Amino acid sequence: MAFIPLDPVGLPGLAALAIGFLAGLTTLLLARARGRSAPPSADSERRNASIVWIVVQGIGIGLAGFGPIHIALDPLSPKALIEAGVVLALMLGAVWLFDSASRAMGRNWALVARTRDDGQLVETGPFAQIRNPIYVSLACVMVAMAIAYGHTANLLVAAPLFALGTWMRVRHEEVVLRAAFGPAFDRYAARVKRFVPGLL
Repeated sequence: MAFIPLDPVGLPGLAALAIGFLAGLTTLLLARARGRSAPPSADSERRNASIVWIVVQGIGIGLAGFGPIHIALDPLSPKALIEAGVVLALMLGAVWLFDSASRAMGRNWALVARTRDDGQLVETGPFAQIRNPIYVSLACVMVAMAIAYGHTANLLVAAPLFALGTWMRVRHEEVVLRAAFGPAFDRYAARVKRFVPGLL
């Protein structure tokens, strides 16, 4: 059961979410394939502690979609179609952001915070505007899922939990990056915000 009463949803929103998940899975598999094709290199530093915070982020995202789904909207009603449009925009935006970020990172991309001995500080692609585009992408997925499933009220619990996991991962990753790149990372961090260009 959901934390708070459900919003009625329509089939178009659920279809939009499914399309987004398929596109996201494809993009993730391609990113992993690119990572495997990179020349092997020892990790100069790796932060396995961030696995805990990956789990916290995942729980937050999962809570956004937790509970039954109340399909009650006419599929062709304006509300159902607007809902589907919002969900599709969030999901495709998330996929685009993840794909752009993973391509910019190239062989530097990994699930757990680490740097390669031959790694470089990435400041191109979406990293020119925000330092953590993949986490912004995940936040978009969380919101899209809550809307599509009619669980927007669940975000009252899910969003803070996701934010906590994200903040802790960012702290771990910034330690790794600062140790690897020193003043270059400090200059980059002073110039580019973490999540929202020019604001946050």
